[in-house]
Amino acid sequence: MTKTMMVALAGAATLGFAAMPVSAQEITEDAPFSGIYVGAAGGYDVQPNDIGSSIQFDRNLDGRFGDAVTTATGANAFSPGFCNGAATSSTAPAVGGRGCRNDKNNTAYYARVGLDQQMGNIVVGVVGEFGKSNIRDSVTAFSTTPAFYTMTRDLAWEASIRGRAGYAVNTTLFYGTFGAGYARINRDFYSSNTANAYAQSGKKNQFGITGGGGIEQKLAKNISVGLEYMFHQYQDDDARVLVTRGTQPATNPFVLAPNTAGTAFKRSDDNFRWHSVRGTVAFRF
Repeated sequence: MTKTMMVALAGAATLGFAAMPVSAQEITEDAPFSGIYVGAAGGYDVQPNDIGSSIQFDRNLDGRFGDAVTTATGANAFSPGFCNGAATSSTAPAVGGRGCRNDKNNTAYYARVGLDQQMGNIVVGVVGEFGKSNIRDSVTAFSTTPAFYTMTRDLAWEASIRGRAGYAVNTTLFYGTFGAGYARINRDFYSSNTANAYAQSGKKNQFGITGGGGIEQKLAKNISVGLEYMFHQYQDDDARVLVTRGTQPATNPFVLAPNTAGTAFKRSDDNFRWHSVRGTVAFRF
């Protein structure tokens, strides 16, 4: 789904709400929100501010993170600090570098199928979705070399199954929704230091939660549009990068004796979360 199509979807939802008085007169069903439906959702996803994110180190590979990486003289090899984004130079912002690009907020698009049952004004049902968000979330560590080390993640796809409950006023439905999500999270790592060697590990598919609410408006017997807010959260705490010696000398901080096997990296922020605002359209059978 292109950005133009998503704009059109949101525009259709807006026009649909503008047509509410006419729709309410034309649709005379006793239960306009009962039945099976298929549809689509498209909009924009925004990540919460993750100031304070960093990369943590396991210097002796004992599985516990929070160790300091020090040089042969005992100095902190990462004293320039961290930034919650992707590096734009090898020099940290704290010591005169150009800084980091902000996390990427972007468009999202989903297909959905659902089933509702209306009993008077009360509507209950279930909805399943499958789609993709184009967001990207990064964090960078800067060493005194100088060099940058960036861990990033984005969403390959997301599926969810949610309950839905709401209150219908004529042909307008106000609802909340909550359920389980399952997503494929792509992880990547890159560094301006090309002398050390790097190996990535960790699961890519994660379970999570999704929830939110919205408003849906019937335009005709089989057609409805809506506006919806959703929150998504996935635990993403198992991505690791193992840094080994490569072509570096034995005095390299990552393999400094007595722990010469390397150093493991992980992100300090264990959750991948974002907010969605989107338009919806549905065809009811």
